[in-house]
Amino acid sequence: MTKLKGFHHVAIICSDYARSKAFYTEVLGFTVLAENYRVERSSYKLDLALPDGSQIELFSFPNTPQRPSRPEAQGLRHLAFKVDSVSEFCKYLKTKDITPEPIRVDEYTGREFTFFADPDKLPLEVYQD
Repeated sequence: MTKLKGFHHVAIICSDYARSKAFYTEVLGFTVLAENYRVERSSYKLDLALPDGSQIELFSFPNTPQRPSRPEAQGLRHLAFKVDSVSEFCKYLKTKDITPEPIRVDEYTGREFTFFADPDKLPLEVYQD
């Protein structure tokens, strides 16, 4: 039987391509793998990666609808990233004028986590590895 080996990428549609590209590369530290403008769709497709190979496809499309609610809308709830120290990452976010939620402790694992938002207010999480 063929088994899943892991995630290849997560796709995100943004409202402001330049702003989101800067956030994911300059703030979160993703590396650009490929950047393509698709004329027929009036859309950018940006392939981004973290050192472990985790990838995000960042898309821009004209006139996209907003997410209906946060974070309890049906569908993908949030994207979580592994960090060594949630508190240190929160300090870093604050230097970028990003306010994370208060740090919480997972009642089942005892590990720290918190949420913050990308430029389109998509919920992102950092979780102690």
